[in-house]
Amino acid sequence: MREAFKKIYWLLCVQLGFDIRRLIRSLRGLPRYVAGWFQFRKEYKGQLDLLPCLYDWYEEGGATKNEYFWQDLYVARKIYIANPEKHVDIGSRIDGFVAHVASFREIEVFDIRPITSLIPGVLFRQADLMNPTELLIEYCDSLSCLHALEHFGLGRYGDPIDSHGYAAGLGNMAGILRPGGLFYLSVPIGRERVEFNAHRIFDPLSLVRLAAANGLLLREFAWIGSSRTLVQSASPEQDMNELSKLHYALGIFTFVKQ
Repeated sequence: MREAFKKIYWLLCVQLGFDIRRLIRSLRGLPRYVAGWFQFRKEYKGQLDLLPCLYDWYEEGGATKNEYFWQDLYVARKIYIANPEKHVDIGSRIDGFVAHVASFREIEVFDIRPITSLIPGVLFRQADLMNPTELLIEYCDSLSCLHALEHFGLGRYGDPIDSHGYAAGLGNMAGILRPGGLFYLSVPIGRERVEFNAHRIFDPLSLVRLAAANGLLLREFAWIGSSRTLVQSASPEQDMNELSKLHYALGIFTFVKQ
């Protein structure tokens, strides 16, 4: 029941633009807004326009409970410490992870959709990693793909429909990486399924086996669950076995290319 409610909320809020929680918080803040306006009006005699911001009173000072926040920070710090010669990203958030990395080094971004903005420190190449017209073999010694592989082949971002698109994409990403290079990958994990056309949920152990078949060996594993805190796994196989039974979590894998 809880998962069904979350899915309905996501559809209304993210896809249709109707945020029920924000509406409730805004209505809750309306009396406070009116009282504050009258108080301010008594003290201020200049032009006073109306632009209500009713829900901010009930928000924290920043959004730190989002899995994107933790994964972007976690992987960006890893890249900073590793200081690779050349880092390439596949489809991660420009206004999150890519911006983090671009603040301290150059990053090259491959994405199926165009990016028209010129961003300091970011080199962009439009590419479909399921069917690349040009595959750059052993092009970089550091690679990332955060919250993107799960969309491959579902048509959500203009990519062609391909039920095995994720496997082709992962194989092509492995080809870009030099031997000894590191690959940072995050995807939704849990009971394996496809929620068309939003994303694929991976069985983490199956994903590790697919990566191994492409010459990528697991080096570290971390995950983010319902508590929205990042857990660095001390026993990856055991944790992944338990996580594969959950409805949803976010797995963050660090692979090394053989």
